[in-house]
Amino acid sequence: MGFDLETLREAVKTHGRVIRVVIAGIKGSSPREVGAAMLVWQDGQSGTIGGGTLEFQAAEAARIQTAQSRLTHHALGPDMGQCCGGAVSLLSEVYDRNNINDLGDSIIARPTSGQNMPLSVKRLLTEARGQGIAPEAQLIEGWMVESVHKPARALWVWGAGHVGRALVDVLSPLPDLAITWVDTGSKRFPETVPNGVTAVPAAKPAELVRHAPRDAEHLVLTYSHNLDLELCNRLLSHDFRFAGLIGSATKWARFRSRLAALGHSPERISRITCPIGDPGLGKHPQMIAVGVASQLLRPIGQNNLKKDLSA
Repeated sequence: MGFDLETLREAVKTHGRVIRVVIAGIKGSSPREVGAAMLVWQDGQSGTIGGGTLEFQAAEAARIQTAQSRLTHHALGPDMGQCCGGAVSLLSEVYDRNNINDLGDSIIARPTSGQNMPLSVKRLLTEARGQGIAPEAQLIEGWMVESVHKPARALWVWGAGHVGRALVDVLSPLPDLAITWVDTGSKRFPETVPNGVTAVPAAKPAELVRHAPRDAEHLVLTYSHNLDLELCNRLLSHDFRFAGLIGSATKWARFRSRLAALGHSPERISRITCPIGDPGLGKHPQMIAVGVASQLLRPIGQNNLKKDLSA
């Protein structure tokens, strides 16, 4: 996952004082992995470290925490009556408007109790930066090291209607997606756009296709068949990792003919997946969103995704 710096900054901007609680170490079985974190403020929280009782007690302790940084250790079975037989170490750190800008933008390394940086940490940071790699979250000789999270996948959602809104609601909490959301005007979007989503009103959305990364993924579901067609045309002339179009088999048959008339080969046109979603779930926007999200996130590769959706 990595250190979600943008979410932390937004939380501090909104709530002022925020405590980030991260799993710094694990022995045996644990409900979450090292690096899993939650943010806690006076009357709320976000994220999860898992574990039910562990999370509840950690959040309550964070709200009354006075130390800037605190490392605690918890035996999940004996101390909390949980089924996990392991133990976890939690690092709880206070952030506010005075220190949020002190964090790095690629790797965040800091002591848990004020000790000088040990040689092992210096070597790790030198190697990571020299090789351009992101080190795993870990606690080393009293220092916590985490890489700043960078979304790995660019997803462009074309259309802010009922299905587009449902899709963004389902997908926006996922950490590895950087979502660009496009429609023809600002009034097409909800009043509140989820954190991490870039809403782009554009009178001519298809003109934006050339600005999308060539390895981006696209979901085309606007209110207009003509706009859908133009977006498909522009995408085929651009490039993409995946492109899915909402619609029926009849719509797709017509689109294939029209795209062929625009000069695209059958092989090229077949890169677009239509219809999308799981028909067995029904046509309710949230059901469509769940089906599309499930298939979009399968780790079996885009070719298998396309086969599943077009079957």
